[in-house]
Amino acid sequence: MKKLKRFLLVIVVLLMAVLLYVQLVNINAVNMTFRQKLLKTFYPAFMWVTQKANTNNKVISHAAIPAPVSFYSLSATLIDGTVLPFDTLKGKKILLVNTASDCGYTNQYEALQALWLQYGKQLLVIGFPANDFKEQEKGDDASIAAFCKKNYGVDFLLATKSVVVKGKEQNPVFAWLSDAAKNGWNNQAPSWNFSKYLVNEQGMLVNYFDPSVDPLSAPVLQAIVQP
Repeated sequence: MKKLKRFLLVIVVLLMAVLLYVQLVNINAVNMTFRQKLLKTFYPAFMWVTQKANTNNKVISHAAIPAPVSFYSLSATLIDGTVLPFDTLKGKKILLVNTASDCGYTNQYEALQALWLQYGKQLLVIGFPANDFKEQEKGDDASIAAFCKKNYGVDFLLATKSVVVKGKEQNPVFAWLSDAAKNGWNNQAPSWNFSKYLVNEQGMLVNYFDPSVDPLSAPVLQAIVQP
């Protein structure tokens, strides 16, 4: 009985320590659920596990080839309702990412913001919130924008919430990114939230990065800086 009481006491102390740590890590969090706080706190451990397990860790690179359908014929409706014609983006690399606010990878908002700040002169980052994977983006555009800004300092472009998986309702941008008949070579659709596609300065798709590939990792940085 004494051993059981000691064991339970240890468990209680550990749980209290974890809860305190979660609160300290998220001391500046605004309107975050407890789940979101947990995900943010243990994101480094989550990434370590997925990388060790080689889960969602695919990197696909391809030589730049002209696309059958021009990337610059597309546009995106941004989260504030304005329309961004892609023909205004010529001469910059574009990183397009499907995002979600309630996912194990949500902390990548922070890394994407850092990437945008570091390479903003040559790179444009566009996030596409979507609720396609385990309904991990249930909020509306206003709540998504507020969550990203207040908790991760996001000021890179966010599109209005849409569907990114293949199907009749798929966002035309992701229909282009995941159809070789349109982009020239790639049929890889997003495998989960925070899949990343890199389009070069001439509007050609050159890279796909799975969710477990950190936006600040060597493969992504090398792809951005290479001519």
